[in-house]
Amino acid sequence: MNKDSQFGGDTDRSDTRPILIVPYMWIGDFVRNHTVVRVLKERWPNRPIDLLTTSLCAPLVDYMPGVREGVVWDLPRSQLAVGRQLGLAKLLRERNYGTALVLPRTWKAAIAPALAGIPERVGFVGEFRFGLLNRWRWGEKKLPRFIDKNAALAQPDGAPLPPEWPVPQLRVPTEDIVRWRQANGLSAGAAVALAPGSVGASKRWTYYPEAARLLAARGMEVWVIGGPAEKGLAQEIVAAGGPGVRDLTGNDLRNGVLAMAAAGVAISNDSGLMHIAAALGTPTMGIFGPTSPYLWAPLNGLAATVVQDKSVLSCQPCQSTICKMNDHRCMRDIAANEVVEIAERVLGEAGMRVTT
Repeated sequence: MNKDSQFGGDTDRSDTRPILIVPYMWIGDFVRNHTVVRVLKERWPNRPIDLLTTSLCAPLVDYMPGVREGVVWDLPRSQLAVGRQLGLAKLLRERNYGTALVLPRTWKAAIAPALAGIPERVGFVGEFRFGLLNRWRWGEKKLPRFIDKNAALAQPDGAPLPPEWPVPQLRVPTEDIVRWRQANGLSAGAAVALAPGSVGASKRWTYYPEAARLLAARGMEVWVIGGPAEKGLAQEIVAAGGPGVRDLTGNDLRNGVLAMAAAGVAISNDSGLMHIAAALGTPTMGIFGPTSPYLWAPLNGLAATVVQDKSVLSCQPCQSTICKMNDHRCMRDIAANEVVEIAERVLGEAGMRVTT
């Protein structure tokens, strides 16, 4: 046993029992779960790691190094769904997991691992989950960031936080990107991917149509990326930007992953696609208004963190999904030409070729 791991020691190479991670299922949070995977692989290199996943997030698992597979099981939000919980517990029992890390602090998230009889069930106290978890962790509120709370569960109890966590990684084979470009009739030149969606209207920068027009006028290929909820935004952006702008929104998250992997630079609100792009290693510009980059930006680092710096707003960051004061100035005062100029600089620094 090696006690010298930088993530808390307790590295046992003889342990081969599989581990299940029960993660948060929002797309950005799911990407950040890969840090937890990497900490666990450092601690227990020979233990297979599976991720419980929804059908929406399942494509992400295919690109996560160190993950054996995703256990796809959709549970309805805000419902106990006893039958679904029993079915999931039966499936987990058949897989003989030795450890389950339950990242969400909800009672519901811990039900199936407990019913499955997984011997070691680790999580924060949360909603008084006595009897459902048997490896309690305390002190969640003292941990500063979301990633600290999650990755700390992958360490031995009481281990100090490391100076830096390993960053999430998504790896897409080059041949997959080539096939995706061909299937969508896209050139091999550098493109700017725009991700105008987010959970919560307050996190949405409203000048994507103007930015698309300016980018296209400067000879750049522009893609609009998102899910079905972004279809209306995409049509508005395409109408403003003209023929150099493509609507690549769709139902399959895999399409978004491949688009972000193929792009020369990504411009995104604080959203799941921002975390996907950063984890892929695509130069990523994150536009922040009501949320804090310290708390919510990717660990991978951004090519640019774009915030309004014209004035100090007493309400910022508010973390609210809807602006309740100052008329959304934290986002409204970020000009389209400012974002476009940063994108051009990022492309230049990356040595990307612009189509004409």
